Amino acid sequence: MENRKFNEEKKQKFQTIYATIKEKAGQLSAGQIIGLGFLVIILIGTLLLMTPVASRDGNWTGFLDALFTATSATCVTGLVVVDTYTHWSIAGQVLILILIQIGGLGFMSLGMMLISGIRKNVGLKGKSVLVESINGFQIGGIIKFVKKMVLGTFLVEGIGAVILSIRFSFDMNIGEAIYNGIFHSISAFCNAGFDLMGKYEPYSSLVRYSSDWIVNITVILLVIIGGIGFIVWEDVLKNRHHFQKYRLHTKIVLVTTAVLTIGGAILFGIFEYHNLGEGMGIGERILTSLFDAVTPRTAGFNTTDIGQQTNSSKLLSVIFMFIGGSPGSTAGGIKTTTFVVFLFYMRGIFLKTRGSSVFRRRLSDEALKKASALACTNLTLALTATLVICGVQNIELADVLLETFSAISTVGMSAGITRDLVPVCRVTLIILMYCGRVGSLSFLLSFTDKKKISPIQFPEERILIG
Repeated sequence: MENRKFNEEKKQKFQTIYATIKEKAGQLSAGQIIGLGFLVIILIGTLLLMTPVASRDGNWTGFLDALFTATSATCVTGLVVVDTYTHWSIAGQVLILILIQIGGLGFMSLGMMLISGIRKNVGLKGKSVLVESINGFQIGGIIKFVKKMVLGTFLVEGIGAVILSIRFSFDMNIGEAIYNGIFHSISAFCNAGFDLMGKYEPYSSLVRYSSDWIVNITVILLVIIGGIGFIVWEDVLKNRHHFQKYRLHTKIVLVTTAVLTIGGAILFGIFEYHNLGEGMGIGERILTSLFDAVTPRTAGFNTTDIGQQTNSSKLLSVIFMFIGGSPGSTAGGIKTTTFVVFLFYMRGIFLKTRGSSVFRRRLSDEALKKASALACTNLTLALTATLVICGVQNIELADVLLETFSAISTVGMSAGITRDLVPVCRVTLIILMYCGRVGSLSFLLSFTDKKKISPIQFPEERILIG
């Protein structure tokens, strides 16, 4: 009788706790749910990576190293403090890959797929959070869109895995080749930049394959497809080659991606012609230049030694990392659309036109405000982190800038200084990676969503600008 009474009290207590948690969760904004969700995933990943089963030598991994790796994987960045192949066991590598996939697709997308598959009903709050997490346009049809997105992701990753597995089979046994093919395909599509080439040389990324057309083109295509965004996929598949029928968003993304890729390849080829390109054949020069133009936006792989690049190339990489990929994709940065909004707004000022227009469509003032706030937020975070790291450690400024912009834009490119950073500098990068993946502006705005706007406005007064 006493046991039964105890069990009922225990059950009631759990129900009360559950109801309280559910009530509190209902009060959270979409940005807060996304931010909290990623934080929980990172902490779970950290605890699992710390365990002996996750390390190759069977020893416990330090909390900060595990936290840095879990954050980098979940935020699809690719910065590492320990070599992925030499430090982590197969179990640890698989866990990292799972974190990359969750981070790339977004935990909300996978969660809603699971919920809709079980009970076929997702509430309005869940759909609104889902739209926020993937930068969607509207709530209507969002579940159907996410299902297409997830299936499309697995299809593209699968094709990439098959191609890479076949190529790697010439260098490894078939089982290892398949495993490497799957790992690098997911890492490339999710723009994560994690690799297993440490088996040949630690921290070497894809340098071994700098002249290999199959590996380079496959990885480049995976990065670009993953970085243009799921909304662009749907638009292109729906309207095929009819460019005029595309959304304005799709037109901007495709044209900007093409210009940055081709223009970047030409500039990297010029900057590295008498440096890293010295002694290379014409084919390898083209491949490395093209790869250097694609990977800063925001893949993180490299086929040349980033630390040995010219300062011009490093600065160009920083600019490309700051721009990043496109909204609603696996990429980071301020995004191509933000960059274009800035360019055309400046064009409108110079030509003294009324408003700014692209492809015969006017850009809203709201888009400009959001673009300005996003760019300034990311720039402020990156430069503040640069000051912190330079103030704590005596490291070359160009290398620190590359590191901080790589973190805030979730790129993963590094001049090789990540593993030499002291704890406070590593924590700084962890914060940047988290803000970059969650969305620095969206996350900060989420704390002011419910604040009342005062109807009172102060008198206007002009100031001098410029």
